[in-house]
Amino acid sequence: MTELQKEKYQKLNDYMKKLGNVAIAYSGGVDSTFLLKVAKDILGNDNVMAITVGGKTMSKREKNESDEFCREEAIKHIVLDVNEFDVEGFSENPKNRCYICKKYLFGRIIEAANANDIEYVLEGTNVDDIGDYRPGMQAIEELGVLSPLKACGFTKQDIRDVSKELKLSTWKKPSLACLATRIPYGEIITEEKLLMIDMAEQFLLDLGFSQVRVRMHDKLARVEVQQEEIRRFMENEVRIKVVEKLKKIGFTYVAVDMSGYRTGSMNEDMK
Repeated sequence: MTELQKEKYQKLNDYMKKLGNVAIAYSGGVDSTFLLKVAKDILGNDNVMAITVGGKTMSKREKNESDEFCREEAIKHIVLDVNEFDVEGFSENPKNRCYICKKYLFGRIIEAANANDIEYVLEGTNVDDIGDYRPGMQAIEELGVLSPLKACGFTKQDIRDVSKELKLSTWKKPSLACLATRIPYGEIITEEKLLMIDMAEQFLLDLGFSQVRVRMHDKLARVEVQQEEIRRFMENEVRIKVVEKLKKIGFTYVAVDMSGYRTGSMNEDMK
């Protein structure tokens, strides 16, 4: 850790101590795993709970990995059985979809925390998340959910570096995001589309690509991989495998985005 990272880490430790007992909105990703680990180390297992929303927009691998981590760390883990399609306006996919969805999901998380006599709900937003279009952050703030990593100045790289120091395997884990973010605003979200995206991304990860997104434009799969991995994607053997598999999943066309993977690419036409 750098000296600045040590300062941020100490600040986060002090932040946790003031809270006493907490519930972490836990997705199994880099940020929330780091936050959960710090909370457990500082407050102890009896004062920490992980709450995972096991909805339709979360991939199967994320659900399995979140459960495995909590089991290994002996952290109490609640998985809420929710269906985002029950949320009015979600499937229509308006530009404030994330706000609508987060308001509902975090409402459920708060209810679960209160039922277990926990006052504070925490989530893993970091300072790098501030610049992108993220209407869900407004819902989080309105509900009084705390964002300690943002408050203590942690960047994504800080989180990865300190996670490595803490021997968390997630330090090099690909960034995660709700599956609905792969579908352009205004296009209807269905369970079939989310399943297709999940299957396609899992296939690419199984092929060894480190970070992937399959953006769905009707029946076209716009595949994002890291810039340095585009050349490998275009190798004849790999390309043929990908096209055959994604067509079997249900896509008609498969394209690679030559700009490579980047967060929030569905928001680019809003800038």
